[in-house]
This record gives sequence, C-alpha cells and structure tokens, in this order.
Amino acid sequence: MQEDSLALRFPADPHEVAPVRHQLREWLQGSGFDEDEASDLVLAVSEAVNNSVEHAYPAPARGTVEVRARIGDDGTVAVDVSDHGQWRVPPPALTMRGRGLLLMRESVDEVVIDRSAKGTTVRLRRARSPLTLGPQVAPDCELHETSSGVVAVVRGNVPAEAGPALRRTLTTAARGGTVPLTVDLTRLGEDRAGVQQALHAVAEALEAAGNRLTVRR
Repeated sequence: MQEDSLALRFPADPHEVAPVRHQLREWLQGSGFDEDEASDLVLAVSEAVNNSVEHAYPAPARGTVEVRARIGDDGTVAVDVSDHGQWRVPPPALTMRGRGLLLMRESVDEVVIDRSAKGTTVRLRRARSPLTLGPQVAPDCELHETSSGVVAVVRGNVPAEAGPALRRTLTTAARGGTVPLTVDLTRLGEDRAGVQQALHAVAEALEAAGNRLTVRR
C-alpha cells in the first residue's frame, strides 16, 4: 500500500539530486498524481534541493538535506526541503540562475521560506488539479535516440491546450532531465501557443540535472 508520506535524507551533493527527483516522482505517481502534477512538484522540489546543495554549506563544510512530503486529507501535497547550514545568498536568489523562486511559484500554489540560525526550510504546497473533461490534445512528436541524447521532432500545430502533453512527452524523452535533449521545431504549424511553456519547463529540468536543451527553429 502506498504511504501517504515520504521522508528522504541525503548528503548535500549535486549527484544526489537526480535520485531524489526519481524517488519523489515515483511516490507521487504511486499516490495517484498525474504526470503534469508530478512534474510540477518534482521541478519545484528540485529547485529547492539544488539551492540547499549550492548554498547551504560553504566548502569545506559538509551537511545533509532533508525532503519530507505528505498528502493531506483534501489531497493537497506539502513538501518541506530543509538544510542545517547558512545560506550565502539572499532568499530571492534561490539558484545561481536567479529564477529558482519564480519557477517554484509557477509550479506550485504556495512557497514559504523559513530561515533561522538552525538552517533553512522551503515549504511547498500544491493542491490537486480538478479533473478535466473531454479528450486530451496530444501533439505530434517523433523521438529519435542518438549517441549524444534524444532528438524530438515536433510537427504541426501545438495549441495552448496541448502544451502540458508536449511537456510530458519531452520530459519523459529526457528521462526527467537526465538525458540531453534536442527539440526540432522546424516543422511546426501556425498555432504554437503551447510550445514555449513546455520548452521552459523541460529546459529547467535538464539544467537542474546538469544537462541542456537544444532547440532547432
């Protein structure tokens, strides 16, 4: 039976981020969350984890990071990412890219940062999305494995409602960000409203895992 809570404790090391992302995604999907909801939560949590890894423990200090997730009675997910160090940057600059806090707020419903002499905790909350009626819009996306990663060729129109499906396809192709991804947009149709948001989310996931997104236009 799937547990309604998850607790992880790991060294503040960049190599630990990908396994944490994988465990969190498996737990969320095992708890009934769809791929879009899981992707948003995993992306937000990985930003907070990356921040603790990068900023909490100045070299040569070593420390740990904790991720504690739980599901409330109403289905809301609450995730705390905690460290016991002292950040070397102001709270708004959550990552060296300077967009970590913005990305978290775009991905979840609530972000609270609690800093104290004992460390920093980032609290994330995300309510379950209401069920949508009608057929899902799936983009035409052809995937090719190469020696340097995966190439995704997107064809035809990608309206706004197809954006989430495209993000799922690209994120899965990139193995959650662990495999370099090239997206070929040279065969897009006139309606491209759903492309940019999908690319943004996938690029952040790749960068969090130390990879990059290449786009052909």
